[in-house]
Amino acid sequence: MKVQPAQIRWEHRTQRPLMALAMAFAVAYAVPIVKPDAGRTVEVACTVVEWVVWGAFAADYFVRLVLAEDRWLFVRSHRLDLCAVVLPLIQPVRLLRLVSTLLLVGRRARMASQVRLTTYVAGSVVGLLMFGSLAVLSVERESPDGNIKTLGDAVWWSFTTMTTVGYGDHAPTTGLGRVLAVGLMLSGIALLGVVTANIAAWFIARFDDDVEERRQTAAIQVLTEEVRALRAQVAALSGAGDATTGAAMAGEGPAGAAGPSHVGAPRLDVDS
Repeated sequence: MKVQPAQIRWEHRTQRPLMALAMAFAVAYAVPIVKPDAGRTVEVACTVVEWVVWGAFAADYFVRLVLAEDRWLFVRSHRLDLCAVVLPLIQPVRLLRLVSTLLLVGRRARMASQVRLTTYVAGSVVGLLMFGSLAVLSVERESPDGNIKTLGDAVWWSFTTMTTVGYGDHAPTTGLGRVLAVGLMLSGIALLGVVTANIAAWFIARFDDDVEERRQTAAIQVLTEEVRALRAQVAALSGAGDATTGAAMAGEGPAGAAGPSHVGAPRLDVDS
């Protein structure tokens, strides 16, 4: 039985707890935005939950760093994770905690073998729509020139932005809101490319399977014809051999009968 490294065992064991914490982060981030009049206590509690979740993912990064066989290689191959851990410490803004936690959740989810491409893409779309809507609503709600004032406006704007339709009926007016718009547009294009490539790969795989099946069918038909030809040749050779043997046996019968008559015939004496 092959023993797994400690880092892989840690990732398998902490996968579900970290995903549960990610859901808690989503709720804690959404409540103060959807319910701005919820009260100071609720806002503080949600902020504490956000920091706790980010701290759990940051601790997970450092534990994996300690358990890694080559730590320097781990740091080089997980630079985005390191940036996500350090980002909120530089400037503890709520939006930075959102970005860093989403990055950590995404990187951590991709390490799980049970998360397939389709599930990951669907989850990414839903996550970007939800958090993009909440983020732009929190930024644009207090803007005097903004026209994104409700959650419905924010969701509609996120849909049109991610699909790069851009009706223009709702648009961010602040600098941070426009940065969010750029991020959503780039993310939408990237996800659309992944989906398109996945569908194209599926069609190509089906086409290759059909071609391979046709080749195998043709090869089987050729082999069948060759086997039939070999059987016919064997049958012809067997018939010719039987005829030759029968003819030889028919010729030996009279010769055998005449032979003994000559041998046993009386000898004539010419001198007498």
